[in-house]
Amino acid sequence: MLRVENLTKVYPNGTVALKDVSFQVADGEFLAVIGLSGSGKSTLLRCINRLIEPTAGKIFWNDIEITAAPVSDLRKIRRQIGMIFQQFNLVKRSSVLTNVLSGRLGYVNPYTSLLNYFPAEEHQRAMNNLEQLGLADKAHVRADSLSGGQQQRVGIARALMQDPKLILADEPVASLDPVLAHSILKYLEQLNKERGITVLCSLHFLDLVHRYATHAIALKDGQLVFQGLPEKIDDAQFKAIYGQDAERVSIV
Repeated sequence: MLRVENLTKVYPNGTVALKDVSFQVADGEFLAVIGLSGSGKSTLLRCINRLIEPTAGKIFWNDIEITAAPVSDLRKIRRQIGMIFQQFNLVKRSSVLTNVLSGRLGYVNPYTSLLNYFPAEEHQRAMNNLEQLGLADKAHVRADSLSGGQQQRVGIARALMQDPKLILADEPVASLDPVLAHSILKYLEQLNKERGITVLCSLHFLDLVHRYATHAIALKDGQLVFQGLPEKIDDAQFKAIYGQDAERVSIV
């Protein structure tokens, strides 16, 4: 279980990105994080694995306090938490296989990995993940030769190399067209249901939230303004989250 307690993040310029946010996520949930751009969604996800250091509050993963963990322990904690980024964060001039293998850095000898050496079993693990994502035939091509949807699938395969119990997906479909958006979310849904991986995914479109998420939370100006079942987000809730002038937009 993931527990977030009174989480606050204030950036050095004084911007309050998160203010006293508390919620919990049961194992095996697919939690959508929604809200306007700048509402704190990305900051929240990055605080969970301490890519960003919170200003105050506590985060627990399976009763281990991530926010109190020394740097020496973060490597072990982050093994369990995969991260998927909106802009893919691939090494574009490297091969797809090399990018996927980089997800295993927390498990292998750091000195040999600097030389891009990984044991045969890790290569097989990477190929198995690429096969599941439908990209085995792209293993040896450069990452920047792929389409956006393919690059995001490489990002998912890389995250799977960690054998994660939790995946944080930071607006993974924001730069993709509707067909590719559904394709990526279906892969995440499959991992959630078949492997039991807990997923926290920030999304913009409510129809995607209704289709894929089991629960949802909403942020507005860094504060939690909704938590519950996606179908409970009625017109009044929608206006409270996105503003009185907001209109629902469907992604087909």
